[in-house]
Amino acid sequence: MSLPVSSTVNGQAPQAGADLLRIVRINEEIKAVVRVSLRINIMALNAIFLAKRAGTAALGFGVLSNELRVFSQDLRSSMGALGELIHRCVTEVSVVLQDIRHLCLLEAAAGTSPVPALAAVVRRREALGAEHRERLAGLRRQLQRALEDAFQLVELGGVLAKSAKIEAAYGQGFALPLAQVSGEFDGVVEEIRSSLQALQRSDFFR
Repeated sequence: MSLPVSSTVNGQAPQAGADLLRIVRINEEIKAVVRVSLRINIMALNAIFLAKRAGTAALGFGVLSNELRVFSQDLRSSMGALGELIHRCVTEVSVVLQDIRHLCLLEAAAGTSPVPALAAVVRRREALGAEHRERLAGLRRQLQRALEDAFQLVELGGVLAKSAKIEAAYGQGFALPLAQVSGEFDGVVEEIRSSLQALQRSDFFR
């Protein structure tokens, strides 16, 4: 036997509203990561140029700088995929909220004019709402997996940045500027890592 409409609505409306706010926050954080990835791309180009100036002493650093540039491009693609999932989540949460509003209207109508046929309409609307909530749950799981994949990508970026710091030490006369650049890489990647960790802890996934 299904719950009264009022119980269903009272339980779902606050959750859906909170989910919408959480999704918006996740989206803002993803945009911030995209901006940082653009910085990495520019930094990598500068590092590649610096490595060329340093010559054979910085060959390893140059290779790693190029890999970091590829990493920044992969990261942007990953964030783009996350952004698409976020958009779909927003759409689905909006649909769930619309379902709740419709149930409220049906409840009000049933209270003022108890028509037997209205009960069937309510059941259909409840079934449709359950379908939409299940679809949202699926998107939630997809988003969580995509965040995990992005985090693994950033872990790789961290390894590249730390390896660049090691290679910088072999840069002879360019060791100091190479070390500065590699240190910036490491700091920026760590910033992204912290952001993604925070996103993974979002209440949206609970």
